Amino acid sequence: MKSNPPRRAPARVRLPLWAIILIGLGIIILVVGSSIWLFKTVQGAVSSLEIINPEFTNTSNSSTSEQLPAPSSNIESIQESDDPGSILSADAFHRWDGKNRVSILLMGIDQRCDEEGPAHTDTMMVLTIDPVGLSAAMLSLPRDLWVEIPNFGVDRINQANYYGEIYEYPGGGQALAVQTVEALLGVPIDYYVAVNFDAFVEVVDLIGGIDIDVPEAIDDPDYPDQCYGYDPFSIAAGEQQLDGEAALKYARTRATFGGDVDRAGRQQAVILAVRQKIFDLNSIPQLIAQAPQLWQTSQENVRTNMTLDEAIQLALLVQDIPRESIRTAVLDFNYVYNETTPDGRQVLVPVRENIRQLRDQLFAPPAIPTPVIENLPALMAAEDARVAILNGTAEFGLAASTQEYLESFGINVTEVGNADASTYLTSQVITYGSYPNTSRYLMQLMHVPPLNVSSGTNPDGDYDILIIIGNDWRVPNS
Repeated sequence: MKSNPPRRAPARVRLPLWAIILIGLGIIILVVGSSIWLFKTVQGAVSSLEIINPEFTNTSNSSTSEQLPAPSSNIESIQESDDPGSILSADAFHRWDGKNRVSILLMGIDQRCDEEGPAHTDTMMVLTIDPVGLSAAMLSLPRDLWVEIPNFGVDRINQANYYGEIYEYPGGGQALAVQTVEALLGVPIDYYVAVNFDAFVEVVDLIGGIDIDVPEAIDDPDYPDQCYGYDPFSIAAGEQQLDGEAALKYARTRATFGGDVDRAGRQQAVILAVRQKIFDLNSIPQLIAQAPQLWQTSQENVRTNMTLDEAIQLALLVQDIPRESIRTAVLDFNYVYNETTPDGRQVLVPVRENIRQLRDQLFAPPAIPTPVIENLPALMAAEDARVAILNGTAEFGLAASTQEYLESFGINVTEVGNADASTYLTSQVITYGSYPNTSRYLMQLMHVPPLNVSSGTNPDGDYDILIIIGNDWRVPNS
């Protein structure tokens, strides 16, 4: 059994108030777009304030907070500064001009009582923006999803944040959660935003509650309170107005037939209801008037690795995304099935082929056309290239099934095995020598984009082309 090493005290990150509002509430902006007016108004109202990225604390029982783990190694951290103005660059209010898709992991932290240590995630959603196609999507991941957590084996997805913190994973719990979602979906995650229960309740109360159309009555006598007791919850079907506590219960309860899957759908409905209230012109001045209270909640209950410049630029981008170009999806029972683990835990096992298809619909960029060459199979056969296949995923037997698939098209596969890691996000094709037609044929058969095809020297085996299978690949049905 692993021992629990002492947790180190990483560096604290400070940000100004309106950045926390843009980051925390900017998650909602990513779904529906926003108003430049809001940013300029908040800038003028609170530009002199600072923000921080703290360790989560319970405001009623703790007056101090531990420091936040550093962000993951592949993401720039925000440098601490005594001058809040130095956080902004001259380009802060220019629209995001990047061409690559941007994805953000939103996490709700299940922190109770006066806990200050490692916590599980209660909610996970992936938000993604295509700046070229001007589209966006939101995908909810059930907390009981049974997945591979890098370096920790197979477990529920909500364990990733906990393991990352308790075992001092590089970058902390958020970094491990990001890498777990990347391995599951086969797409890169650029940023994370993590909030706890207090932040959610406070925001809903500050906007005067939300209106929800409840599709079915819910009676949950075993709803957990925040101190490992019970706080029974019930709600009737139909139009309901909810305050912060009731909205949190509605979003967290699993007392319906669909359990965790139904809950993920309710969480999206709650987010959209919050958005509706926040971007009502009558609500925005109210939020600005209560900025000090929002600031107090944000500095104690929000973590992110997004800089202020990035938050503003992305928000200015998404305001141009039409509502009809924004999609929402849940990994429901079309994508998972119930299973009981050997130790008796109820989990949701992913149907990876269905998830891959949904992933491609929500996250894949437009297809890059490849040259159409007549008689390409014959040209490929004339090159007589030897092809090796290495499995860079955690799916057992994927290299062998890929070999069978490719050999049915005449590809000369001479070697299969495992790659140096099981966390490759995308498939790679590496050519050793001049085999252009075989490379093109492999690109077409495996849908490998040109940027993932490279050349190398001195292969490690007796092969001319190496394929490293990533999590974006599944063998097509016959």
